[in-house]
Amino acid sequence: MVLVDSVTRAGESVIAHRRSQEPVGGAVAPTRSPAERATSRSSTGTPRLAKFHVPEILFGPGSLSEAAHAAVRLGARRPLLVTDPGLCAAGWPTQLCAHLAEAGLRTTVWDGVTPNPKDHEIAAGHVVYREQGCDVIVALGGGSVIDAAKGIALLAGNGGLITDYEGVDRMALPIPPMVMVPSTSGTGADVSQFCIVTDTARNTKITILGRALVPDMSIVDPHLLTTMPDWLNAATGLDALTHGIEAYVSRAHNPLTDHHALQAIALVGENLERTMDHPAEDNARTNMAQAALEAGLAFTNAILGAAHAMSHQIGGLLDLPHGVINGVLLPHVIRFNAEPDPHRFVPIAQALGLPGRVAPDSTAGAVEAAEWAAGEVRRIADELGVPKGLGEIGVTEADVPILSTMTLADACLSTNPREADQADIEALFRAAL
Repeated sequence: MVLVDSVTRAGESVIAHRRSQEPVGGAVAPTRSPAERATSRSSTGTPRLAKFHVPEILFGPGSLSEAAHAAVRLGARRPLLVTDPGLCAAGWPTQLCAHLAEAGLRTTVWDGVTPNPKDHEIAAGHVVYREQGCDVIVALGGGSVIDAAKGIALLAGNGGLITDYEGVDRMALPIPPMVMVPSTSGTGADVSQFCIVTDTARNTKITILGRALVPDMSIVDPHLLTTMPDWLNAATGLDALTHGIEAYVSRAHNPLTDHHALQAIALVGENLERTMDHPAEDNARTNMAQAALEAGLAFTNAILGAAHAMSHQIGGLLDLPHGVINGVLLPHVIRFNAEPDPHRFVPIAQALGLPGRVAPDSTAGAVEAAEWAAGEVRRIADELGVPKGLGEIGVTEADVPILSTMTLADACLSTNPREADQADIEALFRAAL
């Protein structure tokens, strides 16, 4: 397990310079040797087996052209490039098509994806895939585009309707190879085993989960983030923050996911607001691209929690930006989850820049740190212009019972660190109104 005060990136501490040495909630924490820290960590529970699903990853400015080489290595002759109209207007698919053509590939472009991809959109993309005799899927876009691409791949290999595959490991047959090129800094869909689709008959989002959905290749080019509108930058950044926090406290977390979760939290805390104020700054954009990637690696293996389980239902009902909904819900979910045991939230608060130190085993300090973390998430959301409550984005008291019922069936709730029944979920929705 990686402690928060030992998490680093490229020769620089992510969070060490953000904290003072004043104690929080109790006596000053004594200095402990590495052996003592290891003993403390090992005493928290019996080690578990840990699986870690991950695609091949290429990260760095200017890496877009590598998508063509990746497609060729995966056997492409007629790739389907999945994207959306906004990306087409920005010119990125045109650039990628040129690289694919240089590699000798005959590419079909399909851009029929809207935010929060719908079941009928995925069916339409699958028709194009089959009619054009495509073989490999390349996705260039945000989470909606990537989820749509996964859905098309799933249908190409297994047939039927996308809603047939709601749940865990429902696909029986192989799917086509997938190359993902994310254009936002938050969803993590390019490395995840999730596919989130709007079921338009029920006005809800369904979660499809399976290791077959982990892409073959993720190519992260921070240059693509420079054309995001501010609202999308804010929404996807809050999504990455939610991924990191929920993965760190998830029941399925492990030492491999903990490292990536804390890195993601610290990187978002340091860089998201800066990308809003200085959108052309390369360093901040690259750090947010890394944050999105690390958060994706954490949550695809540790899964998520109540904030996502609840957010999926609101997004399906009202077709709203997923990350914005997370920004409203997350402080309330942090408080709910921290109430029985706040200690797991101490490293999260430290990664976000909690002043001072928390004495080991100090319950008072842990309670204060968890509340500080919830407040800091709300402060960031305020700086980004996120509404104060769900009522401002269209949720009403009358929606609470059905939203709560659907939340209980969401796969993400199963790994929330605290058990939650319908009354608990209804109370959380009402608190967030």
